[in-house]
Amino acid sequence: MSTLIQQQNQETQFAKCYVDDVYNLVKKRNPNESEFHQAVKEVFDSLVPVLASNPKYIEHGILERMVEPERVISFQVPWVDDQGMVQVNRGFRVQFNSAIGPYKGGLRFHPSVNASIIKFLGFEQIFKNSLTGQPIGGGKGGSDFDPKGKSDKEIMRFTQSFMSELSKYIGPDVDVPAGDIGVGAREIGYMFGQYKKMRGGFQAGVLTGKGLAYGGSLGRKEATGYGTVYFVEEMLKDKGFSLKGSTVVVSGSGNVSIYAIEKAQQLGGNVVACSDSSGYIFDPQGINVDTVKQLKEVEGKRISEYVQEHPHAQFTPGCSGIWSIPCDIALPCATQNEIDEIAANLLVSNGVIAIGEGANMPSTLEAIEIFHANKVLFGPAKAVNAGGVAVSALEMAQNSMRLSWTLEEVDEKLQDIMKNIYRNSIEASHEYNAPGNLVVGANIAGFKKVADAMISQGII
Repeated sequence: MSTLIQQQNQETQFAKCYVDDVYNLVKKRNPNESEFHQAVKEVFDSLVPVLASNPKYIEHGILERMVEPERVISFQVPWVDDQGMVQVNRGFRVQFNSAIGPYKGGLRFHPSVNASIIKFLGFEQIFKNSLTGQPIGGGKGGSDFDPKGKSDKEIMRFTQSFMSELSKYIGPDVDVPAGDIGVGAREIGYMFGQYKKMRGGFQAGVLTGKGLAYGGSLGRKEATGYGTVYFVEEMLKDKGFSLKGSTVVVSGSGNVSIYAIEKAQQLGGNVVACSDSSGYIFDPQGINVDTVKQLKEVEGKRISEYVQEHPHAQFTPGCSGIWSIPCDIALPCATQNEIDEIAANLLVSNGVIAIGEGANMPSTLEAIEIFHANKVLFGPAKAVNAGGVAVSALEMAQNSMRLSWTLEEVDEKLQDIMKNIYRNSIEASHEYNAPGNLVVGANIAGFKKVADAMISQGII
């Protein structure tokens, strides 16, 4: 064995030991935070080659610094329900990394929200935001409040209480929250109104996902779903495939799912299934996205009602069964860890060609290994679903310039961003001897930009 190869092996082994040591420290310092541990491990496993060839990142303690949020905020959110009873929820904001710009990341209102989930989402956001090429850092927040079943007045009272505390820590050049699960235009509107009242003045750039009448951007609602499909189409084209004529399954029926369905159909895909937490529908004639929009965006009903309008379709209770439907392309757009080993093996045995993660971390680490082992094209969430935060950054730019771009202008910029994310990720995978592995490529491409900025700014 040559001296050069021996040296490279030693450098790789040292990098692996360093990664293992930092990961074990993360688990020790953050016990019982399984989602956060999973997100950190997925990134760390990808970084060994870049650390081996760039020891400066080890010397500057970049991993140790990157896994520790710059600020973690936890607060109580008291509010009064329609029966006059006082309710109390927990609020969170994790400001993870501001090396390349103000903290940027959504607010999630869902009963499952806890410190681990917010930290995993915030950590992922560092790399996702870096990949967009926009000057935005990583953050995330939310509450264990459940908007489902609540009246508009209850939601208004809750969001006003939530913003009363959150407003102390955010601002157009500090931290710019947006929506996520359970936080749409209604919630953003109430929070923006409360922020304006408390802080004075009209600071449009403090939140994104706003209504068009007060500083919102055309194309923001569609951005995450459209961006998911733009990335997948680029990934397919690189291998000689196309969405046109493909059978597609999309999990979920929220904002991301609806617009992923819409764009996939516009590009010639036949989307045959979608879901919500109660179960999934299978429509061999193709999902009628207008019906889904009416049910979910207008009426707030369960997806099972779809079969009332389309009796040829089938509804099956239990959402996990959606992955048993044979398809060429699977777009998990619902929630974290929805595709496990069993679902991954089902998809592979049914001939799936490509997976595009529209949700945050919807595939377990074991599922990802199965996809890679079976040569399935796999687009990881931090790259695939970056379209939403990318257009949020475009909304921030429009707010700063006091102007509005047309839908066509925003969509063109979104397509360019998603193509660049794919290209940068695939190039990084080749540079670091993992050709075609977009998990490795996206992690490295996102990491290097942030890490270099951290080194440039010193130990602060």
